[in-house]
Amino acid sequence: MIALDTNLVVRLVTNDDPRQASRVAKLVEREEVYLPKTVLLESVWVLRHAYGLEPEVIRTALEKLLGLAQLTVEEGDAVHRALAWYGEGLDFADALHLASCRRVDAFATFDRRLRGVARRLQTTPPVVAP
Repeated sequence: MIALDTNLVVRLVTNDDPRQASRVAKLVEREEVYLPKTVLLESVWVLRHAYGLEPEVIRTALEKLLGLAQLTVEEGDAVHRALAWYGEGLDFADALHLASCRRVDAFATFDRRLRGVARRLQTTPPVVAP
């Protein structure tokens, strides 16, 4: 199994360097690949802030990537939950933090926007003020 770095994920999604994107596609076709959730987190940040892609475009592209049979993502359930919440308006980093907190009663933050969106989505765990 081979783990992917952020720059490979970005090449696949953007095809900004067709030669490199082709190399990544061939790698993913011939090998079992692993995607750490930290690479996914960084990829979303790069796609949003460096490439200016809209959240829905990013979410759709990553869901296609995660749907590949030969790809294993770290904490897949949490990542899929985070992508769903991202699609519903949570910042992806916040969504991933929250989705990764399975064994807690609540997630405390000063971020009012996060608390409001999480309340609307009825997330588990709930998001509270400290």
